[in-house]
Amino acid sequence: MKIRRIKFHNFRIYKGENQVQFNPSSEKNISIIAGRNGFGKTTFLTSLIWVFYGKMMAEVEDKYRRDIKNVGGYEKFLITLLNRDVKAAFENDPALSAKFSVEIDIENLSIPSIPCNSVTIRRSYDLGTESENLIVLIDGLENELTKEVGYEVFINDFILPREIAKFFFFDAEKIVTLAEAKSKAELKNLSRAYAEVLGIKKYEDLKKNLETLLIKLRRNGAKPDEEKKLKELLDKDQEINSLIAHNLEEQLHVKEEFLKLTMLSDALQEKLIREGNGITLEELKELKEEHAELRNIGDGIRSRLKKMFDLVPLVMAGKKLIELDRQLDIEKQASTDYYVSPAQLDDFQRKFIERLRLLEIPNEKSESIGNLFKQVLTEGIGHKEGDKAEILLDYSPEQYREFKAILFNIQNGFRSQFTNIVQEDKNNRLAISRVYYKLKQAEARKDNPLAQKLREDKEKIDQRIFQLATDKGKLEEESNNLEIQLAVNHRVLSEYEKKFELIDADRAKSEVTQQLLARINLIIQRIKEDKKYSLQKSILLGLRRIMHKNDFVKDVKVNVEGDVMDIDLLDKNGHVIDKESLSKGEQQLYATALLKALVDESGIQFPVFIDSPLQKFDKFHSQNIIKEFYPSISEQVVLFPLLEKELSEIEYDSLKDNVNNVYVIDNMEGHSQFRAVPVDKLFNEIESEQHVYAG
Repeated sequence: MKIRRIKFHNFRIYKGENQVQFNPSSEKNISIIAGRNGFGKTTFLTSLIWVFYGKMMAEVEDKYRRDIKNVGGYEKFLITLLNRDVKAAFENDPALSAKFSVEIDIENLSIPSIPCNSVTIRRSYDLGTESENLIVLIDGLENELTKEVGYEVFINDFILPREIAKFFFFDAEKIVTLAEAKSKAELKNLSRAYAEVLGIKKYEDLKKNLETLLIKLRRNGAKPDEEKKLKELLDKDQEINSLIAHNLEEQLHVKEEFLKLTMLSDALQEKLIREGNGITLEELKELKEEHAELRNIGDGIRSRLKKMFDLVPLVMAGKKLIELDRQLDIEKQASTDYYVSPAQLDDFQRKFIERLRLLEIPNEKSESIGNLFKQVLTEGIGHKEGDKAEILLDYSPEQYREFKAILFNIQNGFRSQFTNIVQEDKNNRLAISRVYYKLKQAEARKDNPLAQKLREDKEKIDQRIFQLATDKGKLEEESNNLEIQLAVNHRVLSEYEKKFELIDADRAKSEVTQQLLARINLIIQRIKEDKKYSLQKSILLGLRRIMHKNDFVKDVKVNVEGDVMDIDLLDKNGHVIDKESLSKGEQQLYATALLKALVDESGIQFPVFIDSPLQKFDKFHSQNIIKEFYPSISEQVVLFPLLEKELSEIEYDSLKDNVNNVYVIDNMEGHSQFRAVPVDKLFNEIESEQHVYAG
């Protein structure tokens, strides 16, 4: 699958008609689109996401969800995609046209049951009629099948599912979020994307449908007195979900106000400094950048410190922690020795008797045979070593692994890590204080009335910012408590539903559903195990190719626990490497290797578009990426570099043999357009026309 042409019409900074033509080949698969900051590289990626997914683009990346939220919804977001000059002209004269569109031509696309040479997707919006229109053409004509299934569904199912678009259209600097995912929610989101890429999601969707059907069948068997309790639990579930949704909305509002006031506070401080004429604007800019960088570093340090504080009670527990470790090891051994709890035995007996009744065996005999079955089963497992163990905690494999990781961290240098982080935080606070003092010193004289008014306004805003930060913390704590309540309610609801007796009409349905569910679970487990080992090998191979520290990552382990897939990097001693401890460049290398492995394992042949390439890499890693990654990740790769900063002339020379097309984004009077340049003349032409790309 290859993209041959992309055409813009009044899309943001691209006023009028603008198009890019690609001609990738197996020998030369890379295209370059270079431009200065603000010229439209990120807009290009946004256009691709919008033309494919429209209002569903919020499900591709959190960035688009935030952008849509910030402007007040998708309809208002659409207006921001229209070129400003066209929008202004329309507001002055509503008789004028105010339309924008993106059109994309795709070739070498294989669609089941539909022979085709090309597919054209065109999405447009008319501000005058406030209507969005999507057209999908196959070989230049409309197709009845695409109309029947719906254009949006056709794109998602037959071209590129939106859950995995993030792996094909991405900002290389921001893709490090793949390495930073730590919380259960983040890991679950990533796992869903992995499942889609690896072809597991369709089986998991079927599994969820079968589980939903089982729940429905069980609830049909609820007796009148049980229905009341069931309704209470379901109402509580809905109530907690509503509170969680409301909490998230509140967090979003607080965050938006916090960001706006922070920007306003910074602007007032800049006015104060200008009023006092204490330093030059260049010095002011440098101080502000240093202050912002130190604050970001401080946020990272405090995040690490908070995690260390979370471990302090465990460290204080001392011997109790060791006892817990022993108990978990005993229970794990018991689980591997096929220990069966009394509750499980009772459940086996009940199901066995139900099946005997289906064979029309009298109830009295069914009960006797069921009791005999339980007795034989008990004797069969009674001699197992695991039967001697008392199950107190019953940790899942994922919980057991998490505890072992925490214990290893505590036993191996917790004190030194904690001391170092505290000292690091202290040094950072001192550095922030010094920079802040310099900014304060540069502010206006106290006897200046205007400066006094600006200072008062800034103090009020800073007080509100402090209050918002406090509110944010309270909301996050409330959200965590609600999530815990929801999980507890789900467990209670699940256990309660198991007590319901199926009505006769649903027994056969339940049995067939359970059999299908067992088979689906087995299929999913087998696929995950197969993909797990091949993914481990692919990631490790990728890291060894692009990392110049060969012994840094000795092995890769993919952990599959339920619906969560997590990836561990192991050092030469077999210890898990904390991904948060990696530098941004190393995180980007890991994310790059992961992307390559996922694309290879998925078998999906789709063009890869990369914004801000090579930004966090040193020259050694850049060469590895250029030689090992870009030429092989896809049959078509499009890079959006900031020349001299994200792609030097020396790096370009190494890449040039694989480059097919080169475009430069020119900007005249606030409007951008594409200009094709010869592959071997990119830097020569840039220098001759004095295009300075260093940011």
